[in-house]
Amino acid sequence: MSFLPLGLSEPLLRVLAELGYCAPFPIQIEAIPAILSGRDVMAAAQTGTGKTAGFTLPLLQRLAGGARVRPNHIRALVLAPTRELAAQVGESVAAYAKYLPLKSAVVYGGVKINPQMMKLRSGVDVLVATPGRLLDLFSQNAVRFSQVETLVLDEADRMLDMGFLGDIRKILALLPQKRQNLLFSATFSDEIRNLTAALLKNPVQIEVGPPNTAAQSVEQRAYEVDRGKKSALLSFLVRSNGWEQVLVFARTKIGADRLVQKLDRDGLSAAAIHGDKSQGERTRALADFKAKRIRVLVATDLAARGLDIRGLPQVINFELPKVPEDYIHRIGRTGRAGSQGEAISLVSAEEVQLLSGIETLLQQLLPREVVPGFVPTEQVPLTRQLTVHPKKPKKPKRERGVP
Repeated sequence: MSFLPLGLSEPLLRVLAELGYCAPFPIQIEAIPAILSGRDVMAAAQTGTGKTAGFTLPLLQRLAGGARVRPNHIRALVLAPTRELAAQVGESVAAYAKYLPLKSAVVYGGVKINPQMMKLRSGVDVLVATPGRLLDLFSQNAVRFSQVETLVLDEADRMLDMGFLGDIRKILALLPQKRQNLLFSATFSDEIRNLTAALLKNPVQIEVGPPNTAAQSVEQRAYEVDRGKKSALLSFLVRSNGWEQVLVFARTKIGADRLVQKLDRDGLSAAAIHGDKSQGERTRALADFKAKRIRVLVATDLAARGLDIRGLPQVINFELPKVPEDYIHRIGRTGRAGSQGEAISLVSAEEVQLLSGIETLLQQLLPREVVPGFVPTEQVPLTRQLTVHPKKPKKPKRERGVP
């Protein structure tokens, strides 16, 4: 199937052709017509399956035929949980709007606010923002919301996890009551569903793929290793496999910095990205990684939802996350947009219970392996039986959009 039957305009079809987008993904097939028709949408799909294009393309088309934006006003607001995600959504908006008479901007914390205020002075059609910085701009009268036609909450569950619920409620209270609301996420928690009950009006509900599952395009496995040998094993894997681009997840900011130091001593170019880094450092590290000027990018879960590296081949869990759902978001950085990916977890004896929680969530056992040519100082007892929970009977299907 091509994008043509979805009802997108010629300028958007032209830019999609230039970008090499041949066929829409399932989330786009479901979401684009619903958004074009003006419906509220609540959509869940595995990470890396095209959610951003799913809401950005129809949003731009609806804005292209509307009224001119006034100074300091915005017509569409996209809220994102992290600076990295906001920046990448902003890049997508700018790319897709290449042939449309629309202005966009991105605002987030960690950088000077004055240049962002200057961008908003003449008004922008699409503003991509993190909640805290948006409220800062509003408090300084740099942005006004009376022209807002559409609100998008991107990765809303992550925003709640990061404690943004209070800020989101403040922003909702400032927006016009009459607007289109779009909520896109990889997962929907009970908290999200409670929020949407008051936010969305008779929404079209879209769920592509079962919840809490990893993309089929990602090959997963676990390597048994003593905790003290993890950095040596990581260096061995990168060198022996000739990997040129590896995203590694550590649990703490201090741990990420220490791992970068060890990799540098091993002669592997590496950088860390986490919350204690300045925005300039984070942007530079990500740009160097995308350009393959460094081989290893070490990140905390801050980056689990905010990184989109085209064709990223490997993700390594240097340490397993304490929250099983974060594992899905981590490995979702690879195997994106139809490409194949590999996710490897380095598991020590202390992490067996964390691995058990991940496998229970996934309802599958990860293959256990010992790396040929690398002998850990202890054998980790990872073998276990998976507790399979009985599946709940499926509810009868209802016509899309019917509450």
